[in-house]
Amino acid sequence: MATGRTHRPATRSRGIPEATVARLPLYLRALTALSERSVPTVSSEELAAAAGVNSAKLRKDFSYLGSYGTRGVGYDVEYLVYQISRELGLTQDWPVVIVGIGNLGAALANYGGFASRGFRVAALIDADPAMAGKQVAGIAVQHSDGLEKIISENGVSIGVITTPPGVAQQVCDRLVAAGITSILNFAPTVLAVPDGVDVRKVDLSIELQILAFHEQRKAVEEAAASDAAAPAPVSHDASTDQGPDGDVPAVMPA
Repeated sequence: MATGRTHRPATRSRGIPEATVARLPLYLRALTALSERSVPTVSSEELAAAAGVNSAKLRKDFSYLGSYGTRGVGYDVEYLVYQISRELGLTQDWPVVIVGIGNLGAALANYGGFASRGFRVAALIDADPAMAGKQVAGIAVQHSDGLEKIISENGVSIGVITTPPGVAQQVCDRLVAAGITSILNFAPTVLAVPDGVDVRKVDLSIELQILAFHEQRKAVEEAAASDAAAPAPVSHDASTDQGPDGDVPAVMPA
């Protein structure tokens, strides 16, 4: 099977916008679920809803793939799975190395979804000598001293960084120097890379902070709506108060 070091996805050369590329995995996930249920065709509205986008955007994205569907029938699920997998480069084997085998690195190594999506964890690397030789997800952890040799021998094209932030840039530099041109960074820091190297950052704390912002905004909106729905207080005008005989009562002295 071909490896990622000699084959690159064709999306950029074909002029597919980055925003469309970012949505292709969403479509593929929804289509794969349909395929597993043996659904033969799907409408743009149904697929858009499953992927969490609007149907007009979906049809525009698929036009870049040369797939317009059939009026009254929809899209062929299996063919779309193939088209999108091909554009994303998932019809070939992509060896991946994970650097930093702490809790997160070990969890990623144990994730069973990589193999079915075209990715193979080729090596696990850690700087702690005590980790060397330990089995994680059936793979022996190797010391970081041999990082460059490991990448070369396994034809690795994608590096995953799950190290502490203080050493992430150093690891990144070594990966790039060894020929890695795509990096998935889980370390909570911004990496500096040369042109031609793609970095995707996954920062769980930032995502949680964004969710906290939305929760706060919803709470403010709910409070405002509650205040608006509350009955207005009745103003009291003492000059209109009358006594039992209809007379205005005298004002009591201060």
